Amino acid sequence: MGILSWITGSRAAPAGVRRESVAALRKRLLALNRDTAPFVVRDGKPEGVDLVAEWKIVDARWFEIFAKAGVQRVFKVLMKFDEARGVVRSADQEWSVEWRAGVPDLSLAASGFRGQSWEMSYESVHAFREDGSWGEVYSYRFNTSEIKGPLHKAAAEGGWGWKGVSFGRL
Repeated sequence: MGILSWITGSRAAPAGVRRESVAALRKRLLALNRDTAPFVVRDGKPEGVDLVAEWKIVDARWFEIFAKAGVQRVFKVLMKFDEARGVVRSADQEWSVEWRAGVPDLSLAASGFRGQSWEMSYESVHAFREDGSWGEVYSYRFNTSEIKGPLHKAAAEGGWGWKGVSFGRL
């Protein structure tokens, strides 16, 4: 990897780990899906890539949490497998979100952002509860590493490297 790998989030394949097939890597990444995760990994065919990981912002169980959090931007990680080099090439796409009556309305950000993105936000709200007691009503924490961390780990466990792409072809 290059001198600026820390900026792009690129990582070399771990030494001593046998690289598994594309099919096995795909299965490994899709296995990250679980009901309690705020993101989903899905087929990327509509976007012209192998896989996509994105916030579950339109999932009925999650959009209220995102709405309360006032999340203005969400993103998705586009992934393509470069079998010849043994790396997962990734680019982030950022979207703007407008909330209408507590329901998300997604639209592509006017900036047309593509590259690598890191974002972290946290909020805790305290108020009087229905029983009259004072305390935490809700709290949230969103961090792009909640998506990227498990993706990087899964790729490394399969013997693959990770290459963040900001410019050029994915």
